Amino acid sequence: MTEKNNVAPDGLVPTPTECAQPRRFSDFATVGEALDYAAQGSRGLNFHDPRGRLVRAYSYRELRDDALLAAYRLIAAGVQPGDRIALIAETGPEFAALFFGTIHAGAWPVPLPLPTSFGGRESYVGQLTVQLSSCDPVMLFFPPEIAAMATEAAEAKGVTPVDWSTFETRAAPVAALPKQESDATCYLQYSSGSTRFPHGVAVTHAALLNNLAAHAHGMHLRDSDRCVSWLPWYHDMGLVGCFLSPVANQVSVDYLKTEDFARRPLAWLDLISRNQGTTLSYSPTFGYDICARRISSQTNVAERFDLSRWRVAGNGADMIRPDVMQSFVDAFAEAGFQASAFLPSYGLAEATLAVSIMPPGEGIVVELVEETELSGAAGDADRPTRYRAIVNCGRPVRDMTVEVRDESGNVLSDQTVGKVWCTGPSLMTGYYRDPDATAACMADGWLDTGDMGYMSGGYLYIVGRAKDMIIINGKNHWPQDIEWAVEQLPGFKSGDIAAFAITAPGGEETPAVLVQCRTSDDAERAALREAIRDRVRAITGMNCLVELIPPRTLPRTSSGKLSRSKARAQYLAGEIQPFAIAA
Repeated sequence: MTEKNNVAPDGLVPTPTECAQPRRFSDFATVGEALDYAAQGSRGLNFHDPRGRLVRAYSYRELRDDALLAAYRLIAAGVQPGDRIALIAETGPEFAALFFGTIHAGAWPVPLPLPTSFGGRESYVGQLTVQLSSCDPVMLFFPPEIAAMATEAAEAKGVTPVDWSTFETRAAPVAALPKQESDATCYLQYSSGSTRFPHGVAVTHAALLNNLAAHAHGMHLRDSDRCVSWLPWYHDMGLVGCFLSPVANQVSVDYLKTEDFARRPLAWLDLISRNQGTTLSYSPTFGYDICARRISSQTNVAERFDLSRWRVAGNGADMIRPDVMQSFVDAFAEAGFQASAFLPSYGLAEATLAVSIMPPGEGIVVELVEETELSGAAGDADRPTRYRAIVNCGRPVRDMTVEVRDESGNVLSDQTVGKVWCTGPSLMTGYYRDPDATAACMADGWLDTGDMGYMSGGYLYIVGRAKDMIIINGKNHWPQDIEWAVEQLPGFKSGDIAAFAITAPGGEETPAVLVQCRTSDDAERAALREAIRDRVRAITGMNCLVELIPPRTLPRTSSGKLSRSKARAQYLAGEIQPFAIAA
C-alpha cells in the first residue's frame, strides 16, 4: 500500500504527508501567525468515519480561510477581545475553524468535553454547567446532535447557546481583527477530571508555541512524518499534541473520533496501516491495552496490519505500565511493530503539555524499585520486600527544568522519591480567576505538579499522584500497587479496580477496594472477595474492605482515565451501590 491508495470511494484524497514548504518548528510569535504559515503549504487535517474511510480532507489553507470567516461572524455578534467562547470539542472542521476563529477575534477559546458513555444526561449537563460557571463565556458552541443538553447548560448560566451548523450560515462582514500579542492568553484548558472544582488553565501564545517547538524537537520531527490520532480535543494531549502541534509544525494528521475508537479500537491500527506515511501516533496506556485485548488468536495480524513505519508510538496521560506495553508488542510484532517505537512522556496542562519526552528509539526503560522506597516507609521490617517496575518518562524537554524536592522544598539527590517540580517558558500564567489555587501550586516561577517521582541520570521517573497516596497507621501505600495486584486475578482488566482509604465504623483508617464484577453467582462472588482480600493483604499487610460493583460503574475522567477521588466520593455518598453479600 502507498499513501496514494488512501482514496475515499467518492474520490477524496488526503492532504499530503510531504510538501515543498520549508518546515518551521513553531518559531512564531502567535498562533495566528503559525496558522498563516501552515496555510502556505498543502498539508492539513483529515477526518475519517468509524471505519477509517476519509470523509473530509481539510487543508490548513481552508482552515485559515474558515477561521477568518468565523472571526468576522463572532465580531458581528458582538464578541469582544478577552471574551471567553466555550466550544464543545468534537473532532471535526467546525471546532477547528471556531477555535482559530475565536483567537483571530481576540477572544479565548475554551474547549469543553463531549458526553461520554460514563454517566448520563444529568451528569453531563451538570459538568458543563459547572465549567461554564468557571470560565464565564459569552457563547457556547455545540454540534447539533447534543443541542438539548448544551442548551440546557448554557441557559442555566445565562450563556448564549449556538448550534455551529447554523452559525456557519450567518453573514461574515469583513472587520478589523485585533492584533494578537505573544504574551496574551491564547486559550483556557480544563483538566480532564475537572467537574466539581474546575480549574481553567490559562495558556499564552508564547507558552504554547514554546512547548510545541520543544515537542517537535523532542520527537525529532521529520518532513516525512504523518500523524494519526483518536485523542479527544478537550484533553491536553489531544488538543495540544495532536491538533495545535501539527498546525504549528506543519504536519498532516488523520483523525478518528474518540467515540469511534471506543467502539472499534482496532480501527486506529487499521488507519495507521492504511496510511503508509503514518509515523506518529499517541495514546494513553489503556489505548494500547484495549487493542492488545481485542486481538483474537484467530486474527492474522500480519495480514491485517502493517505497523512497520510507526516510529513514534507515544505514551502518556496516565501511568505507563510496562506489562501492557509488552502485551502490545507481543500482539503486534508480526505486523512489524517495534518495541523501540514506544516513546514514554510526561506532561500536564499546567505546563501546556510536555514536561519530559523519551529520546526516540530508546523505547520503554524500567527500573525495579523497592516498594518501601516508593512509599517513604523504608526500614519497616513488618512489610515484605516487594519491587515495582517504574517507567522512564524521558528527559526534560527543551527549555524545561525539572527538580524533585522533599516536603521542605530541598532538592533531592538522584533516585530519591519526592515531589516533582518544573519551570520553563511554557508554564501556565495561572488558573483562571482562581488566585488561591494558583498560589497553591506555583511559587517563584516553579510549578508543583502534584506528582511524585525521582530523577536518575537526567531522566524522570513518575511514581504516582501525591493526593492518591493511601496513608494508614503512618504507612504509605500507592493505590495502583493494590489495583495492579488485583488485576492479576483472572477476569479483570485495567480500570476495573479503584483503591482508596476510608474511615471504618470503629474510627480506624482502612483500604477500600471497589471491583467491577461480571459474575452473578453468589458463591463465585464470595470466593472472589476472599481472593482479593488475600492479594491486598499481601501488598499492604492489612485487611481491606472489598466491594463488588456492577461493570461500568467506576467513574472516569473525560479522557477515559479512572477517577479515584470521584469513586471515593461517590461511594461514601451512596451513589455507588455494591452488590449485597449473600447471607
